[in-house]
Amino acid sequence: MSKTNLLERRSVVSSLLKNRKDAVVVGGLGASTYDITAAGDHDRNFYLWGAMGGAVMIGLGIALAQPELPVVVITGDGEMLMGMGSLATVGLQKPGNLSIIVLDNEVYGETGGQASHTGASTDLVGIARCCGIADARNLATMAEIEAFASLMHDLSGGPRFASVKIDPANLERVLSNRDGAFIVNRIRGALGYQPI
Repeated sequence: MSKTNLLERRSVVSSLLKNRKDAVVVGGLGASTYDITAAGDHDRNFYLWGAMGGAVMIGLGIALAQPELPVVVITGDGEMLMGMGSLATVGLQKPGNLSIIVLDNEVYGETGGQASHTGASTDLVGIARCCGIADARNLATMAEIEAFASLMHDLSGGPRFASVKIDPANLERVLSNRDGAFIVNRIRGALGYQPI
């Protein structure tokens, strides 16, 4: 990975969520959830503590169940690699309201910073396209991030997939509530459903 022109993860996520409106945001395991929380905890944030590889499938389920709402998945490259098969299901189902953003620092940050496959031969954007996600792109500037953020509210143009090369800095953890029942019931309430 070139160490120049990498974006700072918190700035990327903050920009993506600056005008989130009524979007449901699903955070993948680890640093992406810390970044989402740092941008501002919200009743429509769904944090996946300990569910590595599940972020896109959870986002897909919500997108299919709530087609009138934008659904945004923000996850890391390691989590996306573990759940790579989910892109095939997204490509088959084609939910127009789903946006997937991968924060790619080319390392497995939660397990010690080992090099991930995206730093070598694995092209997540190419995989997303091959799975039938026509709008799959790399985002390399903050202007591109801001333009993509405005697309996330389009309920018919998706699914869309973006990979963002970010600085591998290990930032302070900003923790959200880690109680699974609380997180589920909070988002259910925000969407007008009774708690379980």
